[in-house]
Amino acid sequence: MNATEVVEQFHKLPLVEQREVFEQLRDEFEDELSPEQVAELDRRAEDALKNPGRGTPWEQLRDETLRKYQR
Repeated sequence: MNATEVVEQFHKLPLVEQREVFEQLRDEFEDELSPEQVAELDRRAEDALKNPGRGTPWEQLRDETLRKYQR
């Protein structure tokens, strides 16, 4: 399974399970993050759960970024 397929499957999960996956992944990288970065990720995750319709889908951000920075 590639990264795109993993993300697609992730979005099919209920929000509670998405949060669990996020927390597990965050814990994998926690040693590489500052306490401030971990706190910011936690804040953003909580905000995303409270406001699920707000924000921009990853696929849209990825496509816009690639268009902007590819020459």
